[in-house]
Amino acid sequence: MATAEYSLKRVVWQKIKKLVLDDCMEEEWKILILDHYTTKLLSSCCKVSTLMAEKISVVEDLHKNREPVPDMKAIYFITPTEKSVDALINDFKKKHKYKAAYVYFTDYCPDNLFSQLKTTCSKPIKRCKEVNVSFLSYESQVFIFDIPDAFYSIYSPASKDKNTIMEMMAEKIATVCATLDENPGVRYRKERGNDYSFTENNAEYLAHLVEEKLAEHYKLAEDSNIKGKTQSQLLIIDRGFDPVSTILHELTFQAMAYDLIPIENNIYRYQIKDESTSKEALLDEDDTLWINLRHLHIAEVGEKIPKLVKELTQSSKATEGKLTVSSLSQMMKKLPAFRKQKAKQTVHLTLAEDCMKRFHGIVEKLCKAEQDLAVGTDAQSQKIKDPMRIILPFLLDKSIGDYDKLRIILLYIFHVNGTTEENLGKLIQHGRVAENRDIIENWKFLDVPILSSNSQQRKPVRKDRSAEESYQLSRWTPFIKDIMEDSIANKLDSLDWPHCSGCSAAWNGSGAVSARQGNKSNLPDDRRGGLKLIIFVIGGMTYSEMRCAYEVSKASKFCEVIIGSTHILTPTGLLDDLKKLNK
Repeated sequence: MATAEYSLKRVVWQKIKKLVLDDCMEEEWKILILDHYTTKLLSSCCKVSTLMAEKISVVEDLHKNREPVPDMKAIYFITPTEKSVDALINDFKKKHKYKAAYVYFTDYCPDNLFSQLKTTCSKPIKRCKEVNVSFLSYESQVFIFDIPDAFYSIYSPASKDKNTIMEMMAEKIATVCATLDENPGVRYRKERGNDYSFTENNAEYLAHLVEEKLAEHYKLAEDSNIKGKTQSQLLIIDRGFDPVSTILHELTFQAMAYDLIPIENNIYRYQIKDESTSKEALLDEDDTLWINLRHLHIAEVGEKIPKLVKELTQSSKATEGKLTVSSLSQMMKKLPAFRKQKAKQTVHLTLAEDCMKRFHGIVEKLCKAEQDLAVGTDAQSQKIKDPMRIILPFLLDKSIGDYDKLRIILLYIFHVNGTTEENLGKLIQHGRVAENRDIIENWKFLDVPILSSNSQQRKPVRKDRSAEESYQLSRWTPFIKDIMEDSIANKLDSLDWPHCSGCSAAWNGSGAVSARQGNKSNLPDDRRGGLKLIIFVIGGMTYSEMRCAYEVSKASKFCEVIIGSTHILTPTGLLDDLKKLNK
């Protein structure tokens, strides 16, 4: 797993610090002005206290009414959009709001906007630069673009802005590579043997766009010595490659919590017994306990929490031997940290209890059936002979909600690789989900066979992971894990995974590191010098796919896997999005 020092969050923060805050470092305090996107970007990688240390006296919202402070300088860290540029111009139109402006754009500023700036306020602007960071570091090995609407733009036949969104994604992917100081070989997953295609191979189109943007970036970057390809790889995959992982009930802590509990913006709201007020907790990487728990199976979470808290607070015990004044003061200093860990323990135990409450009963029954359909065999490794018998009881059960019925119908259809029109009608009738028929049929826009008459697609051959299974209700492994492992081992078939033109095939699956990167150690903590496998999923990724990036990185001594997408999917959110596709 990426250590704190080399995590994506830290790399992003270092870049912003160097290219924005240090760039205009004079010994006076300044005002920092952000728009909606850069507020998210910055809060994903640093705290307010960190900004204070950089002599930022106040952080302001570009689009809100602000008091003029004519004797102070302002740093504008904003996106190069018309809305943001207009707001900046307004600050200096009649009367100057600030003494001077230092302007930093997240990425390339279009010529028309740049010339507007030049003609209207060239005098107060002391600096204007493009920083090339236009993604959010969601976790240490995960990035997102925070554009959930991209799902509709890419997959809906009624979409008007697909090419614009593809162009924007390519720009953003290039800034991820640039931030990591990589110019990777680009490969994409090619759909073969599918005559009927709605997606015109999005992955191929996006891969070529990214290749162009990378070439442009490394040609333009004056300070960059990596003109050629680095040894890392970027794989681009379209969402339809693994529909199963998107709708299965997952039983690892993070994935399960986000599926079953209404967590918004990573904020979990909960109630403690005997207390009337509800509390809030932020689930993020500032919480070591969360980092240690999020990928565990729910069966282990309850037992693990007290142990982990004990380990984390062990360090807050006073030094053995005589109590000196200094050891006492150390002990007092660590008390708040101890309390904090105890409070966190309550949060995670409550979250785990909440998950289990929702699990016992219907979800537990569904899980067994879902796993059988997903894997194709039962817990005794016997092939599923009559999948219809598995799902009928659930469809007829009135206590099961529509979305859970849709999830099991879809898993049945994915299992049989497309069903008949007549059979689909029966499934919908039995489940009484007629008003949600679109949610099932609209998968075709993702090139997932729903009707067997259209299905030319071969199902991917999966690795046998039966030896790894430790829980009957968690036998399915997301397909992306096979891809990650095969890529690191240099086993991806080049017919299924073509290289983009001009791509180096220099990926070295043995762990040897190129001379350019010097002789770096192979310790996981020193992976900064090793290889990077960057994976981008078009149209959303799941929490279980994010987990795979950490698991595969941990197993590999020399390669760190970084995964990203337009946004993060939950099963309910995805079904909602599918419903809109033909509107």
